[in-house]
Amino acid sequence: MLPDFSVFQKQIGVTFHKIDFLHEACTHRSYLNENQDWPLPHNERLEFLGDAVLELAITEALFKKYPQKDEGYLTSVRAAMVNYISLAQIARDISLGDYLLLSRGEEKDTGRAREVILANAFEALLGAIYLDQGYEIAAQFIAQQVFSHVDEIVEKQLFKDAKSLFQERAQEKFKTTPGYQVISQSGPDHRKEFVVGVFIKDKQVAQGKGYSKQEAEVEAARNALESLEE
Repeated sequence: MLPDFSVFQKQIGVTFHKIDFLHEACTHRSYLNENQDWPLPHNERLEFLGDAVLELAITEALFKKYPQKDEGYLTSVRAAMVNYISLAQIARDISLGDYLLLSRGEEKDTGRAREVILANAFEALLGAIYLDQGYEIAAQFIAQQVFSHVDEIVEKQLFKDAKSLFQERAQEKFKTTPGYQVISQSGPDHRKEFVVGVFIKDKQVAQGKGYSKQEAEVEAARNALESLEE
């Protein structure tokens, strides 16, 4: 039995002309394995599109809001706004997880795996809104749900690069610069996941995962910062 997508549309303030776009955005790859008669594809193509729409809308909004800031600053703030942790939280805020079509196994996922599913579905939702409503409506939705957090991110300096912060702390505490090394990589070429370790004087202090080496390095640095505070 499908969730009541009419309730979700009211929650997010978007009424789809073509409801299949919304259904597709909520269809995880795993759902098709157990429901082979489901007429729609999984949401990864919409995720690909939504990622581009999100980046354009956020870039445009930052460009207008901070006319005196250089591209390095704007890039850092944008990265803090669109990483999977931030997007997963926004997905939870709009109860997107209640409407995802998942296999029974995926429904039980917790932790990072669940965060990634939520973040990807949110990007797929943006792709669906863009196709159904056009860029302006998609940009308005992004402004309400994502860009509305920009003041908090800037005020609390949440955009600061974890790698830079950890390097500062490591040099202060250990008088050395940390190094990063790929521990493993898995998955298909279009969705490869990396595990990266961060090392101090050949001793691994933390690991991180990500869909790029850079993302995995940042998570490793973030985890290393947390370990220093313990």
